[in-house]
Amino acid sequence: MAAATARKAAVCVLVVLALVAAGLGSVSARAPLGGKPQREFDYFALSLQWPGTICANTRHCCARNGCCRSEPLQWFTIHGLWPDYDDGTWPSCCRHTEFEMDKILPLKETLDKYWPSLYCSSPSTCFSGKGPFWAHEWEKHGTCSAPVVQDELQYFTIALDLYFKYNVTEMLSSGGIQTNGKEYALSDVIDTIKHAFGGAPEIVCKRGSVEELRLCFDKKLKPRDCLTTLTNENVSRRKHCPRKITLPTYDPLVLANSTGEIMTQFDDFEVSAALYTA
Repeated sequence: MAAATARKAAVCVLVVLALVAAGLGSVSARAPLGGKPQREFDYFALSLQWPGTICANTRHCCARNGCCRSEPLQWFTIHGLWPDYDDGTWPSCCRHTEFEMDKILPLKETLDKYWPSLYCSSPSTCFSGKGPFWAHEWEKHGTCSAPVVQDELQYFTIALDLYFKYNVTEMLSSGGIQTNGKEYALSDVIDTIKHAFGGAPEIVCKRGSVEELRLCFDKKLKPRDCLTTLTNENVSRRKHCPRKITLPTYDPLVLANSTGEIMTQFDDFEVSAALYTA
């Protein structure tokens, strides 16, 4: 049933992608807010989150937190599609284009299921505001994705298309790696993904459990190796993975009657993914 649902969603995404593909074209030089123009990116990283690791730390709930759903999320969810440089740095906030929810309404049902926020706090946007998780990703990363991506709908469509085409949860399962908290050799996880995907992934851990897994693509959206060395000083050594890692499960926290409590966990999220979101 889940596979059928995913295939149906993938078809919908491909239809939308075909509708917006005609909009591809050249885009003028991009400049971040208050900074110098940023050069064109080198490759994409599709960053995926493992809910079992993140949601186990949920202490307060709200309606927009995917961790608070009655049924646990048992698949990798999307964090974002990030344009990066080969030197380990990345562009951000390249154009003053604000997020507009109306532009991605055709994708909302799919985004809710496969690209939910796993926190309650409202993340910051590029222009001194706050908004939904999707706004953060579009303004910070999507606006730097030209010339491959030209508009908001295309950004989310391409990300979803890559997500369904290269289903990491299914890749691991087909390789005998189950998402049940059992320990697996890090090398086995990497080799399984590399064999199925065609490029080496990047994995970020938290206390021995997979927190994020990133697939990398060239600007033609073909698989490539991710950078294997984390050179950014903001990434602490504790984010590196040990030789044995797990993909744990979690028990959803019942959504409380009061949703006024705002989690501080989003601050932890900013630190744990500091390589890209600091």
